[in-house]
Amino acid sequence: MSNTDKSALVPKLRFPGFQGAEPWRPVALGEASTPVTERVGERKLIPVSISAGIGFVPQAEKFGRDISGNQYQLYTLVKDGDFVYNKGNSLKFPEGCIYLLQDWGQVAAPNVFICFRLKYGYSNGFFQNCFEANFHGKQLKRHITSGARSNGLLNISKDAFFGVQIPTPTLQEQQEIADCLSSLDELIAAQVRKVDALKTHKKGLMQQLFPREGETQPRLRFPEFRGAGDWVPTTIGAIGSFYYGKSAPKWSLEESAATPCVRYGELYTKFGAVITETYSKTNIDPKNLRFSKGGEILVPRVGEKPEDFGKNCSYLPIKNIAIGEMISVFETKQNPLFFTHYFRNMYRQFAAVVEGQNVKNLYYTELEPLAISHPILDEQQRIADCLTSLDTLITAATQELETLKIHKKGLMQQLFPSAQAVEV
Repeated sequence: MSNTDKSALVPKLRFPGFQGAEPWRPVALGEASTPVTERVGERKLIPVSISAGIGFVPQAEKFGRDISGNQYQLYTLVKDGDFVYNKGNSLKFPEGCIYLLQDWGQVAAPNVFICFRLKYGYSNGFFQNCFEANFHGKQLKRHITSGARSNGLLNISKDAFFGVQIPTPTLQEQQEIADCLSSLDELIAAQVRKVDALKTHKKGLMQQLFPREGETQPRLRFPEFRGAGDWVPTTIGAIGSFYYGKSAPKWSLEESAATPCVRYGELYTKFGAVITETYSKTNIDPKNLRFSKGGEILVPRVGEKPEDFGKNCSYLPIKNIAIGEMISVFETKQNPLFFTHYFRNMYRQFAAVVEGQNVKNLYYTELEPLAISHPILDEQQRIADCLTSLDTLITAATQELETLKIHKKGLMQQLFPSAQAVEV
């Protein structure tokens, strides 16, 4: 590849065989494709929806049931190799997303989606990456005259959609780019499988390393503790004490503030089982804050899904961190890292005592009576070390996955002309 700067519709990087070739040409989707409008009729196919960032999902999986109802026969028959545009807005694709159907055979798509098939001379893989880069969204944005309708769909007409222009080189260069990015996609998919396999292994291991509800021995113990007998039955309140964090509201956050803090929302979005660094600072007077001593377990007090409270407990080994409101802070003379993992494994028991309708609350007074059991400190440490080692592997694999995604994003910015240059 080489750097070129002959035209706004020439990418920064081109493969050797295309150096000095003609600039790319903007091609309207209406020119490059044919609408797909055939109805499903009496065929028995899987009704699908589209989720931004994921792609095609069976309706029964996304909504918990098939929502096609009496409209099913009017759904569009979509085949492998067809594209489908979902006019629903999302954070990832505010103007709607487009996905290529692959490895499904045939499916039934809601007739509110716009479906199309590329003509000869245009590469599915190349156009798929153009849609991933949101070339369509940047052009459709000006056609949106209001927010989403009551059905959640944007008011974008078919004429506006098929008027979207995609910067397009020759078929040979399209295919070269598609093959390159497909190889990266395969690496990313393999890394996703690695991360998922590690997480699944950890989940299964935790189910073995901790006793099931109502039991006092785990199903799996390290060799040196197999003859150690039952764990000691007790309650959460009997092995430690809780208090609530204090203040550090969103309006008090400043990069230049002096006091590092942990806020409850970050337990869901920033931290894993162990907090190794903080991301926020508050300008609240320290006299009005509560600070960590190092060794606390933080449990979110507010959330959306009952199962998420236990899953998002975090161990805070760092001293002098302000702990924000809406966090229950647990202190124990037992091994806090061990109990952090234990709490995470007890997410169902935590969920059972969550209160509230729209906004869910988990008060620590409801956690204190929950039954729990524990082994001697040496075994607690052994279990904590094992799970921490797994977490380290998961973190490293996840970082490698993010590196691959960033590399692909940067490569795409080099392999395609800027989206702004194509806007008409």
